[in-house]
Amino acid sequence: MFSKETYTSRRKILNEKVNSGLILIMGNEDTPMNYRDNTFRFRQDSNFLYYLGLDIHHQAAIIDVDENKTILFGDDLSVDYIVWMGAQPTMRELANKTGAEETQPYKNIETYLNQAKSKNQEIHFLPPYRTENMLKLEEWLGIKVKDLPNQYSKKLVNAVIEQRSIKTQEEIVQMEDALTITKEMHVATMKAAKAGKKEFDLTGIAQGIAVGCGGDLAYPIILTVNGQTLHNHYHGNTLQNGQLILGDFGAENAMHYAGDITRTFPVDKTFTQKQKEIYEIVLNVENTAIQSLKAGVQYKTIHLQAGRNIAEGLKSLGLMKGDLDEAVAAGAHALFFPHGLGHMIGLDVHDMEDLGENLVGYREGLERSTQFGLRSLRLGKELEVGNVVTVEPGIYFIPELIDQWKSENKFNEFINYEKVNTYRDFGGIRIEDNCLIKKDGYQVLGPPIPKTIAEVENERNQ
Repeated sequence: MFSKETYTSRRKILNEKVNSGLILIMGNEDTPMNYRDNTFRFRQDSNFLYYLGLDIHHQAAIIDVDENKTILFGDDLSVDYIVWMGAQPTMRELANKTGAEETQPYKNIETYLNQAKSKNQEIHFLPPYRTENMLKLEEWLGIKVKDLPNQYSKKLVNAVIEQRSIKTQEEIVQMEDALTITKEMHVATMKAAKAGKKEFDLTGIAQGIAVGCGGDLAYPIILTVNGQTLHNHYHGNTLQNGQLILGDFGAENAMHYAGDITRTFPVDKTFTQKQKEIYEIVLNVENTAIQSLKAGVQYKTIHLQAGRNIAEGLKSLGLMKGDLDEAVAAGAHALFFPHGLGHMIGLDVHDMEDLGENLVGYREGLERSTQFGLRSLRLGKELEVGNVVTVEPGIYFIPELIDQWKSENKFNEFINYEKVNTYRDFGGIRIEDNCLIKKDGYQVLGPPIPKTIAEVENERNQ
């Protein structure tokens, strides 16, 4: 946990933004994997972590804005529980750590909320994403589960997004820590890869480092020779000479802050000439995009420029043709770059996505595009000092998409399908870093992770 003062300060800021009523912040529960006592790894709700810091299941808090106090709801554990799980802090001890003025048994939440309703106090809650919390809200507030998506507090959501989007220095320290672990994960997989191994051999190395450093994975590992599949979580392929390995993974450190890094490297000790040509395009696009990061600049603008630079690189290889400005405006380049350039990152790898992607990444007057490729851009609005974002361009050759577009004669004026067909078995390349927006530009967070062709090949040959 951070200091008590961090959490009381955060709640004070939230109180001022919401201004009146009650704010209900729900923690998560242990979730059964295949029977009640065999649970998935517990992961606390990120908003509960942000405002309370307590990493314990079966807790909730009410921030009573009108009374200017925080009530922590939970139960002291019985000896029967302690026999199995060991001694745990009391609710009073936990309240002292987070600066809550009061504690009550968990069952009292409904009574507290009912009293508020009888006084016509507004009850603010965030959109739930776990079924158990949906059912609790239905019971406590009388709102049917199917109606919850329309009943959450827009005012609270906007206040949380505004606050959590700006990372403090103590948060940056934690993100640097997560990225230090993430570097170890990537370098270890680069060194261990060779023909004949399975993808899961490398996946196990990466996950072991994350757990061994006191945390876990920030998200399921993407580590595959089929890099053209953007979120490929299958790890059963055997590595073969001539293939590329795309590794997109990061650590969640002990304080639950995320790292999100992608590197692509050859199964062989060196890249082929064909691989080098595509790799250099992606690397140049990533470096240019990072250098464009600046407070006040729309991330959508940087994304579109990245698409233009990808198209230019592909045209130099004969894969695209024609007027590139028209090609990018029409979305032709999305055959090769079908995702967004990046997203916010913090306590969540896609930070605050539970509150609504469009609310986090867009604003009134800047609507999300419906165009293929561009519609997958999670962050489009102006960057602010204190934002931390990913920058992750890529080039992919997806046979199924190529065949579909070719059969539809789609963008024949911009795409050289005959040449593209010679890359059908290429796979994909993505390169990604995490960047802090500063008053004077940007900072690439974390220690350097091998990224240039020379650096990657040097790591592969050690």
